[in-house]
Amino acid sequence: MSAHVLVLGGTTEARELAAVLTARPGVRVTSSLAGRVSRPGALAGDVRVGGFGGADGLAAWLGEHGADAVVDATHPFAAGITANAARATTAAGVPLVVLRRPGWRPGPGDRWHPVGSLAQAAELLPAVGGRVFLTTGRLGLAAFAHLTAPYFVVRAVEPPEPPMPPHTEVVLARGPFTVADELALLREHRIDVLVTKDSGGAATAAKLTAARRLGLPVVVVRRPPLPDGVTAVPDVAGALARLGLSAP
Repeated sequence: MSAHVLVLGGTTEARELAAVLTARPGVRVTSSLAGRVSRPGALAGDVRVGGFGGADGLAAWLGEHGADAVVDATHPFAAGITANAARATTAAGVPLVVLRRPGWRPGPGDRWHPVGSLAQAAELLPAVGGRVFLTTGRLGLAAFAHLTAPYFVVRAVEPPEPPMPPHTEVVLARGPFTVADELALLREHRIDVLVTKDSGGAATAAKLTAARRLGLPVVVVRRPPLPDGVTAVPDVAGALARLGLSAP
């Protein structure tokens, strides 16, 4: 086949899909990154960085560059990008495949507190713990900036920008992290509550195992819903099937 596939996102699944597709004869891949990380990892195929200018801009790009399909493999919490992709592909008459790794599920011994947003997580925190391992991403710190009592440990690939809570320690590190890594961090900083988004996948799940072993409560921010009429596939094989390609 001859096709041009636009892959949105720099997630593990996006990178895996881009590598598989570029290995197919006649398939051209363009991966699109938001540009929030200054030194992203290598990606197979062509790479563009930056926004499209909303749904209309993306629809125009699809037409100008002859895209035959779009795979939205962005982070499960990139709701705005997913909404724009749904509108743009409808307008352009281009198929959309949404690739989302399955969310996490609590297991025996877990002490999870599900919430619907970062704001709800911040509202709940004072009643749950005072030394917080905050792993919701450096762009979400503003939701917790008004909390003056808790002590926050924030891990990020790059230094976060304000606003952020007044009592914040930043740990710069790039995953994946092992359970031993997470246990050491939780113990070193005397963490008594973990706050995370339901990102899913194995790459960042070690912190949940570590919290379970230490008996720590976990505030879990639920994923935003997909746009009306949009369904997701859970893995690269599912995305290939939706694109009309067999798994390798």
